Amino acid sequence: MEKSLNSGTAFPYNDGMAGFPDITPVHAERATQWLSQSNVRPTRQRVTLAALLMGDGRDRHVTAETLFEAASAADGKVSLATVYNTLRAFCDAGLLREIVVDGAKSYFDTDLCDHPHFFWEDSAELTDAPRESLDIRNLPAAPEGTHVVAVDVVLRLRRS
Repeated sequence: MEKSLNSGTAFPYNDGMAGFPDITPVHAERATQWLSQSNVRPTRQRVTLAALLMGDGRDRHVTAETLFEAASAADGKVSLATVYNTLRAFCDAGLLREIVVDGAKSYFDTDLCDHPHFFWEDSAELTDAPRESLDIRNLPAAPEGTHVVAVDVVLRLRRS
Protein backbone atom coordinates (compact mmCIF):
# COMPACT_ATOMS: atom_id res chain seq x y z
CA MET A 1 0.00 0.00 0.00
CA GLU A 2 1.25 3.50 -0.69
CA LYS A 3 0.34 6.98 0.45
CA SER A 4 1.55 10.09 -1.25
CA LEU A 5 2.29 13.59 -0.12
CA ASN A 6 1.25 16.64 -2.09
CA SER A 7 4.77 16.69 -3.53
CA GLY A 8 3.77 13.70 -5.61
CA THR A 9 6.38 11.51 -3.96
CA ALA A 10 4.95 8.13 -3.09
CA PHE A 11 6.39 6.11 -0.28
CA PRO A 12 5.61 2.64 0.99
CA TYR A 13 4.20 2.48 4.46
CA ASN A 14 3.07 -0.25 6.74
CA ASP A 15 -0.52 -0.42 7.76
CA GLY A 16 0.32 -0.86 11.41
CA MET A 17 -3.07 0.03 12.85
CA ALA A 18 -4.91 -2.80 11.14
CA GLY A 19 -4.18 -6.18 9.74
CA PHE A 20 -3.04 -8.05 12.83
CA PRO A 21 -2.26 -11.66 11.92
CA ASP A 22 -4.35 -14.59 13.02
CA ILE A 23 -2.41 -16.42 15.69
CA THR A 24 -1.26 -19.72 14.23
CA PRO A 25 0.98 -22.27 15.98
CA VAL A 26 3.87 -20.99 13.83
CA HIS A 27 3.21 -17.39 14.96
CA ALA A 28 3.01 -18.49 18.60
CA GLU A 29 6.30 -20.41 18.30
CA ARG A 30 7.99 -17.43 16.64
CA ALA A 31 6.66 -15.16 19.41
CA THR A 32 7.88 -17.53 22.12
CA GLN A 33 11.37 -17.57 20.61
CA TRP A 34 11.33 -13.76 20.26
CA LEU A 35 10.50 -13.41 23.95
CA SER A 36 12.95 -16.07 25.13
CA GLN A 37 15.85 -14.53 23.19
CA SER A 38 15.34 -11.33 25.19
CA ASN A 39 14.92 -13.12 28.52
CA VAL A 40 11.23 -12.22 28.74
CA ARG A 41 9.22 -15.02 30.34
CA PRO A 42 6.78 -16.28 27.70
CA THR A 43 3.48 -16.30 29.60
CA ARG A 44 0.29 -17.11 27.68
CA GLN A 45 -0.72 -13.44 27.50
CA ARG A 46 2.75 -12.27 26.46
CA VAL A 47 2.89 -14.92 23.74
CA THR A 48 -0.54 -13.81 22.48
CA LEU A 49 0.53 -10.15 22.35
CA ALA A 50 3.93 -10.97 20.83
CA ALA A 51 2.30 -13.17 18.17
CA LEU A 52 -0.01 -10.30 17.23
CA LEU A 53 2.91 -7.87 17.11
CA MET A 54 5.44 -9.91 15.17
CA GLY A 55 4.13 -13.40 14.47
CA ASP A 56 3.88 -12.80 10.72
CA GLY A 57 7.24 -11.01 10.53
CA ARG A 58 5.76 -7.66 9.44
CA ASP A 59 6.72 -4.45 11.18
CA ARG A 60 3.81 -2.50 12.60
CA HIS A 61 2.93 0.51 14.72
CA VAL A 62 0.33 -0.10 17.40
CA THR A 63 -1.24 1.67 20.32
CA ALA A 64 -2.10 -0.15 23.51
CA GLU A 65 -5.76 0.22 22.60
CA THR A 66 -5.46 -1.31 19.11
CA LEU A 67 -3.39 -4.19 20.47
CA PHE A 68 -5.94 -4.71 23.26
CA GLU A 69 -8.76 -4.91 20.71
CA ALA A 70 -6.86 -7.45 18.62
CA ALA A 71 -5.88 -9.49 21.67
CA SER A 72 -9.46 -9.48 22.97
CA ALA A 73 -10.68 -10.80 19.63
CA ALA A 74 -7.94 -13.44 19.49
CA ASP A 75 -7.87 -14.54 23.12
CA GLY A 76 -10.51 -12.69 25.13
CA LYS A 77 -8.49 -13.09 28.34
CA VAL A 78 -6.30 -10.02 28.42
CA SER A 79 -6.95 -6.72 30.19
CA LEU A 80 -5.97 -3.28 28.95
CA ALA A 81 -3.72 -2.91 32.01
CA THR A 82 -1.93 -6.14 31.03
CA VAL A 83 -1.42 -4.80 27.51
CA TYR A 84 0.10 -1.56 28.85
CA ASN A 85 2.34 -3.44 31.28
CA THR A 86 3.42 -5.92 28.61
CA LEU A 87 4.22 -3.19 26.08
CA ARG A 88 6.35 -1.48 28.75
CA ALA A 89 8.13 -4.78 29.51
CA PHE A 90 8.74 -5.36 25.78
CA CYS A 91 10.24 -1.84 25.48
CA ASP A 92 12.41 -2.38 28.55
CA ALA A 93 13.67 -5.65 27.02
CA GLY A 94 14.52 -3.90 23.74
CA LEU A 95 11.82 -5.69 21.73
CA LEU A 96 9.79 -2.59 20.88
CA ARG A 97 10.38 1.11 20.54
CA GLU A 98 7.96 3.64 22.00
CA ILE A 99 7.17 6.63 19.80
CA VAL A 100 5.44 9.47 21.65
CA VAL A 101 3.45 11.71 19.30
CA ASP A 102 2.09 13.93 22.04
CA GLY A 103 1.99 13.79 25.80
CA ALA A 104 -1.06 11.54 25.88
CA LYS A 105 -0.50 9.17 22.95
CA SER A 106 2.19 6.56 22.42
CA TYR A 107 2.71 4.18 19.55
CA PHE A 108 4.87 1.09 19.73
CA ASP A 109 7.06 0.18 16.76
CA THR A 110 8.40 -3.30 16.04
CA ASP A 111 11.09 -1.86 13.73
CA LEU A 112 13.98 -1.09 16.07
CA CYS A 113 16.20 0.58 13.46
CA ASP A 114 16.44 4.36 13.70
CA HIS A 115 13.98 5.85 11.22
CA PRO A 116 11.63 8.84 10.96
CA HIS A 117 7.85 8.68 11.12
CA PHE A 118 4.87 10.49 9.70
CA PHE A 119 1.96 11.12 12.07
CA TRP A 120 -1.23 11.67 10.09
CA GLU A 121 -3.27 14.01 12.29
CA ASP A 122 -6.56 13.43 10.48
CA SER A 123 -6.48 9.66 11.06
CA ALA A 124 -4.18 9.49 14.12
CA GLU A 125 -2.03 7.01 12.20
CA LEU A 126 1.73 6.59 12.54
CA THR A 127 3.64 5.36 9.50
CA ASP A 128 7.27 5.02 8.52
CA ALA A 129 8.81 7.90 6.59
CA PRO A 130 11.59 7.26 4.08
CA ARG A 131 14.87 6.85 6.00
CA GLU A 132 17.07 7.78 3.08
CA SER A 133 15.50 11.27 2.92
CA LEU A 134 16.48 12.20 6.48
CA ASP A 135 19.73 14.08 7.00
CA ILE A 136 20.33 15.27 10.57
CA ARG A 137 23.45 17.35 11.12
CA ASN A 138 24.91 19.37 13.93
CA LEU A 139 22.92 18.18 16.91
CA PRO A 140 23.38 20.40 19.93
CA ALA A 141 25.90 19.10 22.45
CA ALA A 142 24.38 17.17 25.32
CA PRO A 143 24.70 18.84 28.72
CA GLU A 144 27.74 17.84 30.74
CA GLY A 145 27.39 14.43 32.35
CA THR A 146 24.82 13.21 29.82
CA HIS A 147 24.76 11.60 26.39
CA VAL A 148 22.20 11.37 23.61
CA VAL A 149 20.53 7.95 23.58
CA ALA A 150 18.09 8.51 20.72
CA VAL A 151 16.72 11.09 18.34
CA ASP A 152 13.08 10.58 17.40
CA VAL A 153 11.80 12.36 14.31
CA VAL A 154 8.02 12.56 13.91
CA LEU A 155 6.66 14.75 11.14
CA ARG A 156 3.04 15.70 11.84
CA LEU A 157 0.97 15.86 8.67
CA ARG A 158 -2.41 17.37 7.88
CA ARG A 159 -3.97 16.97 4.47
CA SER A 160 -4.44 20.27 2.62
